[in-house]
Amino acid sequence: MTITKTGVLLINLGTPARADKKAVRAFLKEFLSDARVVDLPVWVRQVLLHSVILPFRTGKTTNAYQSIWDQEKGSPLLFHSQDLLHGLRDELGEQYQVELGMRYGEPSIWSATEKLLKAQCSQVIIVPLFPQYSSAASGSAIASVMRGLLPKQHIPHLSIVSDFFHDPNYIKAQVSLIAPHIEAKQPDSILFSYHSLPWRQIEKGGSQCQISCQQNQPCAQISPENRLCYRAQCYETSRLIAQALGINAYHVVFQSRLGRIPWVGPDLTTAMTQLIQGGKRNLLIASPSFVADCLETLEEIGIRAKGLWQDLGGKDFTLVPCLNSEPLWIQGLANIVKANVRQKQVNPVEII
Repeated sequence: MTITKTGVLLINLGTPARADKKAVRAFLKEFLSDARVVDLPVWVRQVLLHSVILPFRTGKTTNAYQSIWDQEKGSPLLFHSQDLLHGLRDELGEQYQVELGMRYGEPSIWSATEKLLKAQCSQVIIVPLFPQYSSAASGSAIASVMRGLLPKQHIPHLSIVSDFFHDPNYIKAQVSLIAPHIEAKQPDSILFSYHSLPWRQIEKGGSQCQISCQQNQPCAQISPENRLCYRAQCYETSRLIAQALGINAYHVVFQSRLGRIPWVGPDLTTAMTQLIQGGKRNLLIASPSFVADCLETLEEIGIRAKGLWQDLGGKDFTLVPCLNSEPLWIQGLANIVKANVRQKQVNPVEII
C-alpha cells in the first residue's frame, strides 16, 4: 500500500561550502546579491558588492569562518541543521517526508523541493527556520520556493509557517535551554540578542506601529498594530522567555550591523559598554533569533563580543548555545509542523 506523505521543507540561511576565500566569496556574492537582503537599486547593490564588500570583506569573513569551522564536520550551521533534519524525520515518522534546503549554497532549496515533488506529497509545509519574520530572511526563503514552483504543472497544497516567535513550543524549548545556564552562572546581566536589520526595512514592513515608534525604546506587547514588525516580534519573544524564566531584569539587543546607515537597535556592543559602566561584570547572552549555532553566534558573540567584554573589564561571559538539535526543540518543531497539516477532505464521490 502506497502512503501519501506530507512534505516538510526546512529552510535555513546557508553557508559557504568551505572555509576558504574562493568559497566564502561565492557565498557572499550570492547572499548579498539578493534584493531582499540589500534592498537598494540593482546598480547600487552591484557597485557596492563588487567595489566594496567583496574586495574588502572576503578575507575578514573567511578568517571568521575558519575560527569556527569544525575540521571533521565542517560548517556548524550545516551540521546542526542536518542533525535537526534527522531528528525531525525520526520524530514525525513515515507519514512525513522532511527535507532541508539552504537559501544560499548547498543543499539548495530547489534540490530539496524537487525531492518533495518527486515523492508526490499531498501537501508541503514550508518552515523557514527564522522565528521572527523579516523580508531579508523569511521573505527571501519563501519567495525562492515560489519562484521554483512557478513553471511546474502540478503544485501541491502549500502551508507556510511564516514565523513562530511566540509559539509555545519554541518558547518552551528556549526556556529549557537557557534556565540551567542562569542557575549555574547567576549572571548579573542577561541579554537577548537578535540579528539587526537596516531601519528602512522595518519602515517598509507595513506595520502600523511605525507612526508612534520610539526606535530605542522597548516595543509594546504584540497586538494587531505591531504584529508585522520584526523588532516587536523580537521584544515579544524576549518577554515570553523572561516571563517563563521568572526574570524581570534583562535587555534586548541587536547585532551584525554593516555600514553606517541606521540599523535596528539597541546595539549589542553599545549595551555591553553601558553594562560595564553600570558596574555589571557577569554577563549571559542568549540568541533567540538563531535556531542553529552559526557565524553570528559562535564568532561574532562567542569570540568577538567575549573579547570585548573582557577588554572592558568584565569577568564571566556565558553564551547560551542555540536550540540546534535539542530533543525538546525537535519535539516542539514537530508540533509546529503537525499544527499546519491540512485535514483530509472527504471526496464527494465516496459519500455516494
